[in-house]
Amino acid sequence: MARPARSTPARRFGCVILLLGLAVAAFVGFRFVIGWTEKGPAAQDVSITVREGATLSDAAVLLKQAGAVRSADAFLTRAKVFGGSKPIKAGEFHIPAGASNSDILSILQGGKTVTRLITIPEGMPSILVHERLMANDQLTGTIPVPEEGSVLPDSYAFDKGEPRVAVLKRMQAAMDKELAQLWPGREPGLLVKTPREAVILASIVEKETAVPAERPTVAGVYYNRLRTNMMLQADPTIIYPITRGKPLGRRIRKSEIAAVNDYNTYAMVGLPKGPIANPGRLSIFAVLHPEKTRALYFVADGKGGHIFADTYQQHNENVRKWFEIRRARGEL
Repeated sequence: MARPARSTPARRFGCVILLLGLAVAAFVGFRFVIGWTEKGPAAQDVSITVREGATLSDAAVLLKQAGAVRSADAFLTRAKVFGGSKPIKAGEFHIPAGASNSDILSILQGGKTVTRLITIPEGMPSILVHERLMANDQLTGTIPVPEEGSVLPDSYAFDKGEPRVAVLKRMQAAMDKELAQLWPGREPGLLVKTPREAVILASIVEKETAVPAERPTVAGVYYNRLRTNMMLQADPTIIYPITRGKPLGRRIRKSEIAAVNDYNTYAMVGLPKGPIANPGRLSIFAVLHPEKTRALYFVADGKGGHIFADTYQQHNENVRKWFEIRRARGEL
């Protein structure tokens, strides 16, 4: 009768090692799985910028540097196992504090990037557009002052670290596109013969009234004046050669009203040499679709708008009322 084989110390030790190995493997596997969805190490929100053409490996290194993951290699491996084949997007991404590996990959694959905007208000002159772009510390590089009237006022998205010249090109391309769309649909028989002339007149309309509903009427007044060879007599055209569109900060002097230059419409008939600001869509549209009016004059009404008049006599009475309002306010 055969005796059962006795367990030798070496065999018992081998079994222990095997069991320990299995336990370690199980623990590592458990940690690998849990590490995909457990809370991440970032104590606060972080941002990373994934450049166009960057790989998931590149993004993993950025995440590690930002403190959003514990290990770039571990994140990359888990992403390949659990994340599927959907590619990551380019752009700047906001990673919330404590985001898991799974959350982070969803963010990168979803393409919901951080939106940064720079706004150019209607009627902003190019010298101030330049200052606004140069003052934004999220942009890089330098730019010259853009040509007046070449920028379409709007809010523009940009990426952190993007060159200023690229943002400016988008602003100018938007103006070119807007003019290309609006110009063909203009009213027939307009006195402006080119898109540039339309921008010049629109820039004056823009600076003369902040009330959108008045812009077609103001445009109609200026067309009436151009048609009868009257001077436009727009105060903003006096200021532009002095400040390049920045606020004057004082009352206009008599010598400045009489100054002869390429912009002052108190000393010349017709349009000035060029735009005096960057007009918005509504002012351009108003110039291309002016109101049919007999009015030749307008003056402030004290409420933010204007009163229009067909005759000089009516206009003088409106001016008298405006001066009464200013005296009552203590402005005179």
